[in-house]
Amino acid sequence: MAAHVFMGGTFDPIHNGHLRTALEIQQWLGVDYVNLMPSKRPVHREAPGCRAQDRLAMVELAVHNEPALRCDSREIDSDQASYSVYTLAGLRKELGANQPVCMVLGMDAFLGLDSWHCYEDIMSLCHIIVVARPGYALTPNKVLADLLKKHQATAREALLGKPHGHIVIHELTPLDISATDIRSLLQKGLSPRYLLPEAVLDYIEKMQLYKASD
Repeated sequence: MAAHVFMGGTFDPIHNGHLRTALEIQQWLGVDYVNLMPSKRPVHREAPGCRAQDRLAMVELAVHNEPALRCDSREIDSDQASYSVYTLAGLRKELGANQPVCMVLGMDAFLGLDSWHCYEDIMSLCHIIVVARPGYALTPNKVLADLLKKHQATAREALLGKPHGHIVIHELTPLDISATDIRSLLQKGLSPRYLLPEAVLDYIEKMQLYKASD
């Protein structure tokens, strides 16, 4: 049974760094596609710079011509807060108990995992793929060190052989693109072309998103 793989985030806006990371995960795991899942309102950070529906529209435009990537709108469509444990519980209800489910996290997000709502339940719902730069230095606190000791695996096959319970750290070199920098360029009236898909930039310009406040 193929793994269900998703990468969440605010995608404020989605850019080529997000897309390249998701595509490399798809190719590494050999799954048909990776789902990009924009959050309605992130719980652990400041409010996004534009509405949830605009961020969803940009993700849909970004993956429109890429069969290896899909947009999943479930968090934005939901009335619940965008807690990963709720999303995972919903996926489990939809997919059943036996299908592997993999959640992709950046290293910074993983290092804050123990501050997440009901984080203790997450390993019983999914695997975690932690995206790390080559030569990364991992400095987990005691809670995460214990979690890694219990759950860490080294091979992608571990993610495909059971429905949940493994943490795999996967090294790749992400494109050095920042949504914060893109928003800053737009607020200054400068172009972020070639940092994000053309269709996304067209949407930003059409909707006049991320403009400087008067």
